[in-house]
Amino acid sequence: MSRAVMNARVQWSEIAVARWSDIADKIVALAEEFPAEKYEDRPAAGIRSFAEQLRHVAFWNEYVQKTLRRVQADGGANELPRDKYPSKRKIVPVLKDSFESVKAELANGSPREDSDLDTVISFVEHNGEHYGQLVLYCRLNGIVPPASR
Repeated sequence: MSRAVMNARVQWSEIAVARWSDIADKIVALAEEFPAEKYEDRPAAGIRSFAEQLRHVAFWNEYVQKTLRRVQADGGANELPRDKYPSKRKIVPVLKDSFESVKAELANGSPREDSDLDTVISFVEHNGEHYGQLVLYCRLNGIVPPASR
């Protein structure tokens, strides 16, 4: 690999880490601040609860980490299991770990291929969409999101 390509990969990696960290910090701050007793509340029938949103995000973060490590990842479940992560006390640590594991993979040299970059960009966007949904849950409960203060 040429020096120019290696330098471009390092720059992409740094940008990927920065964008991933930014959305991670926002989502984790919401998860930490949102009241535990409201984690299973839904803004309307048929919409995920706050907890389900976070289990979904953590699941797909783990998928991204596996993909970057070249480990076979199965997206079929679409969410971490509720029986294993039933509460804020269980969800917040796994959510943090899911973001940190991807960040560590990015800091260790991913994206290595264009498909890695596509994966990271797609899931930064995915997490941004869920962040927006989580902000709505906060606003409906009278909470100003930390990033909006």
